[in-house]
Amino acid sequence: MQLIIGGVAALVIGIVLGYFARQAIAKKQAGTLEAKLNKLAEDSKNEANKILLEAKEKAVVILEEAKKEEKERKEYLLKSEQRLEHKEQSLEKQEKGIEEQARDLELKVSKVKQIKEDLQKLQSQKITELEKVASLSRDEAKAELLSLIEKENQEIIMERVKRLEKENQEELEKRAKDMMVLAMQRYAGSQASEVSTSTVALPSEDLKGRIIGKEGRNIKTLEKLTGVEIIIDDAPDAIVISAFDPIRRQIAKISLEKLIADGRIQPARIEETVEKAKEEIGQKIQEAGEAAVYDTGVAGLDPKLVKILGRLRFRTSYGQNVLLHSIEVAHLAGAIAGELGANISLAKKAGLLHDIGKAVDHEIQGSHVEIGRMLLKKFNLPEEVIQTMEAHHEEHPYANIESRIIQVADALSSSRPGARKDTLEAYLKRLEELEQIANSFEGIEKSYAIQAGREIRVFVRPEEIDDLGAREMARKIADKIQDDLNYPGEIKISVIRETRIVEYAR
Repeated sequence: MQLIIGGVAALVIGIVLGYFARQAIAKKQAGTLEAKLNKLAEDSKNEANKILLEAKEKAVVILEEAKKEEKERKEYLLKSEQRLEHKEQSLEKQEKGIEEQARDLELKVSKVKQIKEDLQKLQSQKITELEKVASLSRDEAKAELLSLIEKENQEIIMERVKRLEKENQEELEKRAKDMMVLAMQRYAGSQASEVSTSTVALPSEDLKGRIIGKEGRNIKTLEKLTGVEIIIDDAPDAIVISAFDPIRRQIAKISLEKLIADGRIQPARIEETVEKAKEEIGQKIQEAGEAAVYDTGVAGLDPKLVKILGRLRFRTSYGQNVLLHSIEVAHLAGAIAGELGANISLAKKAGLLHDIGKAVDHEIQGSHVEIGRMLLKKFNLPEEVIQTMEAHHEEHPYANIESRIIQVADALSSSRPGARKDTLEAYLKRLEELEQIANSFEGIEKSYAIQAGREIRVFVRPEEIDDLGAREMARKIADKIQDDLNYPGEIKISVIRETRIVEYAR
């Protein structure tokens, strides 16, 4: 029992001692934390004081700079105000001086007016006194004096008038010649006369037999499709193509060259090649028209009209290539218009299109000028261009100065040495007339004048004309040629009737 009581007492004493020990430790730790907090607070206060001090110093610097800047601005404004006051004073002085000058001028003007009025009055008085003394009015005295001078110097006056007229005429003619020569010098286009034959070179003589074909079927097919005469034996290693139509001649030449290069020469292949050559010529016609438009600087033309213009590449007039002639006229007209101060663009466009009717004059009845009018109206060209181009053969009145320029440029281009050949044009015209007579009969498929007009080949449609009808057709064509044309020698009429049947095995 005593042990238990002793143990409990010891336990109670231990608990009490532990409690006091714990309180002592807690007080010690609290004292340490409080010291740290106090130190931290003191450091923060010192830092805040330091920042505040720096801020005050910066504020003082900024304030001083602001005061300095304000002072400078006040000084600048003061100087500006002084300058403005000085200018105002100067302007006031100038205004006063101008007002004084204006008053002086008004006084001088009034004095001059007064003096002028006095002089006029004095002149009128003197003239009245002279008229009283001479018993003549002023106009009568003037007329009398002029009449007297004219009578005394009539011969001298007439001589001078004649001399002046002659000098002016010579000067005008010299000026006109100078302008035309200058225009020709500025455009020095080449002149090349068209011929009626073309030559195709052969790699070997053996090809001539292949071109002729069995019983001449190849050469006959080619001549029929192209409308040319092919001359085989005239020149070694060459074939001569003869035709008055440059387009036909060129189609035949291209076809022959393609056939020679391909090596397969037979009727079916010839037909294919001729069709391709025609397409190629069509493309060349388009390119020739576009090149002419580009060369002359003429813009705004319809593409179809440009293609019609390109057909002039294969058209001649008195042996002169019509497209080259039209380009030359455009350049000459533009140069002359520039010298005269006229409309250069209008002159060039009208010059390029002045012979456009010749591209289709073999298809449409009428002069090339009238056909050209219809073409240009169809493609909606301005009336000013039409009126300018239509007067170059004096079929229509001159509408403006540019229309006279076109006529002059056309004459300059046509009259150049070697530009045209009348004999060749007459020859080509006779060939065209031969073909027109043949084509005037019913049942004719196509006809070609060859052998320089000594032969005409006529192809008839076999379903419309039989063998007997072909014989009668030859006689009728011969009779009409005898009645309508004058020609030396004789003309051979060959009427060809060919039946071709084609079937396809599928």
